Amino acid sequence: MNKSRGRRAGGSHTREEILAVARRRFLAEGYGPVTMRSIAAEAGVDAALISYFFGSKKGLFGAVLGLLANPPDVLAAALPGDPATLPERVLRALLGAWDDPASGRPLRLMVTAATQDPELIRLLRDVIGHEMIDRIAEHIGGVDARGRAAAFGTQLAGVIFVRYVLAVEPVASMPADELIARFAPGLRAALARRTRPEGHFGPVPNRGM
Repeated sequence: MNKSRGRRAGGSHTREEILAVARRRFLAEGYGPVTMRSIAAEAGVDAALISYFFGSKKGLFGAVLGLLANPPDVLAAALPGDPATLPERVLRALLGAWDDPASGRPLRLMVTAATQDPELIRLLRDVIGHEMIDRIAEHIGGVDARGRAAAFGTQLAGVIFVRYVLAVEPVASMPADELIARFAPGLRAALARRTRPEGHFGPVPNRGM
């Protein structure tokens, strides 16, 4: 029995039709609830064809927004390696994507458009939560992993926004190596595990008195 009966093969316009369905669904429902299977069903294609074209759900997201360098993919490639140099790897990878003239322009357009489009900003918030903060938290593990990942991601977002969207000097024109040297310690501190009980910010009381 042919289980693919009624599904269209990948033709010249199939990729564009999948992207049209995915863009509408992502903007209407957010990133999390939408599945590749549901997009395939609406587009009238087999789900395997979406994987063939885009590789993964986050790859489909990047294609929907026309990103040559998709931030979740850039992050995923930078995570493996020595935990001690994770901040440097992630920051260098993101700076490389944003500094590149070809991939950086659509990234800047995406962020600028999001500041003016509530549906797009909701979609990006969903993607950052699912594909970046959750992924970092899973990678680092331990106590309060998601809180530490969120602090790490917030600092990264601040650097990117100040450098590429607001173009604040001297950050906007700072060489990548210098920027990494200045910001990596703060990123490393954000990932550090707590050494005191949560919510305790003052001196540790002397229990022997």
